[in-house]
Amino acid sequence: MKFRLIAALAASAAMALVPSTATAQRQAPPSPEQRLDRLEKQVQQMQRQVFPKGRPADTAGFSDDPAATQSSVVNLDQRLDALEKQMSDLVRASEENGNRLRTMESGLTQLKADQDQRIGALEQKLSEAAAAVPVQATEPAPAATTTSKPKPAQPKPTPPKATPPKTSASSPAEGGPEVTAAVVPAVDAGEDAYSSGFRAWEAGQYDQAITELKSFTATYPKHRRVSYANNLIGRSLLDKGDARGAANALLANYRSNPSGERAPDSLYYLGQALMKLGQPGQACKAYAELDAVYGAKIRPDLKKLESDAKAQAQCQ
Repeated sequence: MKFRLIAALAASAAMALVPSTATAQRQAPPSPEQRLDRLEKQVQQMQRQVFPKGRPADTAGFSDDPAATQSSVVNLDQRLDALEKQMSDLVRASEENGNRLRTMESGLTQLKADQDQRIGALEQKLSEAAAAVPVQATEPAPAATTTSKPKPAQPKPTPPKATPPKTSASSPAEGGPEVTAAVVPAVDAGEDAYSSGFRAWEAGQYDQAITELKSFTATYPKHRRVSYANNLIGRSLLDKGDARGAANALLANYRSNPSGERAPDSLYYLGQALMKLGQPGQACKAYAELDAVYGAKIRPDLKKLESDAKAQAQCQ
């Protein structure tokens, strides 16, 4: 009985081993590639369970390096675009400001150049006007002391007697010392001072003439000969070779007293001084100023000098 039971168990065991060995012979062991594929599938399944919202970045899985989502990447791109736009706006604004500054600087430079030209033109006009003073001064300087003296005839109506003034010239002490002494010295002193400076200039003593004429203008600032004297000072500087100083003096005479009798002459000789300084364009502006300001009031002799000067400067 026991023998039969043992035999049955052995037979059943043999029957069980035969299929297993057969299947082992039929199925080969998995290759390394298959094993790797199986491992990758398992890792992907695990990642889907750990990161249900999507596949993490390469740095995922560390506590200090969280996974970057698509929304964060889009947000970063938008911020970078905004920064680039702001930078471009700043660069454009900086370039526009630079252009404005360059335009302002060029405008200021042009304005300064125009002002310098106008001042130079006026200076030349004054120097040229000063040169005309001797032509006109030769007439009034010697005769001015005699012809201008009749102006004291204005106080003559105050004394009823007409003869005392005539006798006062020959005998001032007897004729009426109060009238003649009060009027004649005031007029003659100024005329004599101017005439002395004029004679010094006429004799070629320009430094002495300048000194005496400046002393005259300082002593008699309201005298009618002040315009003559300032003009003659400019001409003296021009004749002695100081064209720049002459231009300044002549321009000052024109500006300080444009209604003076020798203001037109100062403009003409200002042009002459500018010609000597090698600025014919500025000289033409001085002549144009002379015509614009005085026009038909210019004396014929001065007008003739101006015409010749314009031709020499080749004014348009």
